[in-house]
Amino acid sequence: MKKLLKKLEDVYAAAAFAEAGEHETAKEIMREETRDQKRKQITKRPRPQLRASGKK
Repeated sequence: MKKLLKKLEDVYAAAAFAEAGEHETAKEIMREETRDQKRKQITKRPRPQLRASGKK
């Protein structure tokens, strides 16, 4: 929930700067948000081979 509130705060701040004509500052605020995100590396696990019951 805190992350969502922080994102909303950043969006509203960027919008306020953009409305005031400070477009570079607004871009900088939005850029900081994307840099802070760290994505988890998703590793694919091997899937077991599925077989129909009754067949060999």
